[in-house]
Amino acid sequence: MAETPVAGSRLVTVFGGSGFVGRNVVRVLAKDGWRIRVAVRRPDLAFHLQPLGRVGQIHAVQANLRYPDSVAAALRGADAAINLVGILTPRGRQTFDAVQTFGARIVARSAADAGLSHLVHVSAIGADENAASAYARSKGLAEAAVRENFPAAIILRPSLMFGPGDDFFNRFAALATMLPVLPLIGGDTKFQPVFVGNVAEAVGRALADGATAGAPYELGGPEVKTMREILQYICKVTGRKRPLLPIPFPIAHYVPALATEIASALSLGLFPKLLLTTRDQVELLKHDNIVSQEAVSGGRTLEGLGITPSTIDSVVPEYLYRFRKTGQFDRQTA
Repeated sequence: MAETPVAGSRLVTVFGGSGFVGRNVVRVLAKDGWRIRVAVRRPDLAFHLQPLGRVGQIHAVQANLRYPDSVAAALRGADAAINLVGILTPRGRQTFDAVQTFGARIVARSAADAGLSHLVHVSAIGADENAASAYARSKGLAEAAVRENFPAAIILRPSLMFGPGDDFFNRFAALATMLPVLPLIGGDTKFQPVFVGNVAEAVGRALADGATAGAPYELGGPEVKTMREILQYICKVTGRKRPLLPIPFPIAHYVPALATEIASALSLGLFPKLLLTTRDQVELLKHDNIVSQEAVSGGRTLEGLGITPSTIDSVVPEYLYRFRKTGQFDRQTA
C-alpha cells in the first residue's frame, strides 16, 4: 500500500518504531507534524501505530538491519532517520553484533549516502566498546560506527526506561504475584529510571535542532534508586509483601542465569521469557546506570534539552495497579 502524502510535512524513517520506545517516539513525531515511515521486520504488526497520527501520516514498511538494501529502500526520499532498534536477549541470527553494531553502522552509512539532514541514534547509558558485557560492548561499538559514518548524528543514552508496557517494572511486578520471594541481584547497583515519554520528547527535540552533535546526551529521571529500592517500591505499589533474596554475583552467574539460559535452549524457546535471566544481564547489574557528572555539567541531559523529567511515582502506579490482588477494584486504585 502506497504512502499518502501529508501536505507540508517532512518525512522521517523510524527503525524499530513499533516497540516500547518506538510507539512513544511515533506519537511525539506525529504531534510535531512529521510524516512517519516506520521501518520494521513485520509491518503487519505495526498497525497499532495508525491511530497516533492523521490519516496517511504514519506508514509501515518492511526493513531488516541485517539487509542493507532494505535499509536503503526504507530511507529513500526521507529527510531524517531515527534508529531505535535494540535487543536485551540475543536469539538465533538476532545477535548483539548483528542488530546493535552492524545494524547501526548500516543505518548511519545509508543515511549519509541518502543525504539525510538528521540522524538520531538511541543507545544506552553504559555503552562502552571495552565493556565486559556483550550488550554494553555492542552499544559502544554501535556509537563509534554511527560517529564514523554520520558525524552529525545525535546520540541519546537513556537509563532504565519505565512506562506502560515496559519490560522491567511490569516483569518484577508479575514475578511478585508468582513467587514467594523476589531474587535480588546487584542490590546496591544504582539506576536513574527515566520515563519513556521523556525519552521520546528528547528524540523530538533532537530532530527539531534542539540538540548538538558530539558527546552523547545521557537521559535519566529525577531520582537515583538502588535495585533493592526499586524492587521494594514495586512490592509497595502492588501490595505484595515479598521478602528479597540477595544473590551474590558469583552465584547469580550460575543460578539463575546459566540455569535459565540452558532451560531456554532445551525448550526451543518455550521457556517463559518472564523467568529468563542471562549471564550478560548479571554482568550489566555489576555497574551503576546513572547520568554522569560530565553530562550534567555539559548540559547533555533531559534538563539541558528543556525537558522536565517525570518521577516514578507520577507514572508507575497508573499501570501497575493490575498486579494488585483485586486489580482495578483495589481501594487505592479506586
